[in-house]
Amino acid sequence: MAKATTGFSVRIFIPSGEPEGLRIVEKSNWTGQGLVFPRSLFAETRLRPELKRTGVYVLWGPGESGQLPRVYVGEGDGVLSRLDQHAKTKDFWTHAIVFTSKDQNLNKAHVQYIEARMVALANDAKRCELDNGNVPQLPRLSEADAADADGFLADVLLCLPIVGVNLFEKAKASAAKGRDLLLKAKGIEARGIDSPQGFVVRAGSTAVKIEVPSIHAYMTTLRQTLLKTGVLADAGEVFRLSQDYTFNSPSTAAGVLLGRTANGRIEWKDTVGRSLKEIQDQEAGGV
Repeated sequence: MAKATTGFSVRIFIPSGEPEGLRIVEKSNWTGQGLVFPRSLFAETRLRPELKRTGVYVLWGPGESGQLPRVYVGEGDGVLSRLDQHAKTKDFWTHAIVFTSKDQNLNKAHVQYIEARMVALANDAKRCELDNGNVPQLPRLSEADAADADGFLADVLLCLPIVGVNLFEKAKASAAKGRDLLLKAKGIEARGIDSPQGFVVRAGSTAVKIEVPSIHAYMTTLRQTLLKTGVLADAGEVFRLSQDYTFNSPSTAAGVLLGRTANGRIEWKDTVGRSLKEIQDQEAGGV
């Protein structure tokens, strides 16, 4: 996960006064600027001068699995023409975010570099269905230009989660801040961390192969998606997580591992046997 070494401030300006409308994102001590908008407002957003600049953008919407979003990462030397094209040829996207530079110091090579890095990060994180057909090759930049592009990308990655886009960060249990928890049942064993970023299940954790008939359809679909992307791998009598992976809740994590509907706050326990619910209730001063 992208992290700042010190605190920073982000300003989100909403020109229309509608919280779900166009949002303009600016970070302290950064020349970049992000425009977040729903597709339904593209006709009016496309009139803004920022979209005539060189930049990088992300389109997202529901994925085929129904669990992971579908995502396209692109760039343009003048982003508007690319967005106009996608408005005609790509049906899946419901939202977009465009990053440009207020002082217009991004060039074509910079955004090609940033696009390639972001596609590679999304591929590695496996938290979305990438619509990009191929992983773009990194352009050859001077050491100084590469440093500038990496610096811009670092700030982009800091801003994205603030507007709810958590697609480019591969889970790292070693870096996650939270309590260590265990799940043991039906011949499987898993370790997880309840963190601010989500529930991170550690690589090497195991999952049952056989699902119960009453499992929710969305859970089956998510398990199939994780198998397809290689997050879950065949390990004989069980499946095994090939990498640390962030789920959106303890219950989703438990359900994927157990092959059934599960209350993660009950299933996940610490080393002395307290459930996550008991831990949270005690910390909150409950009974």
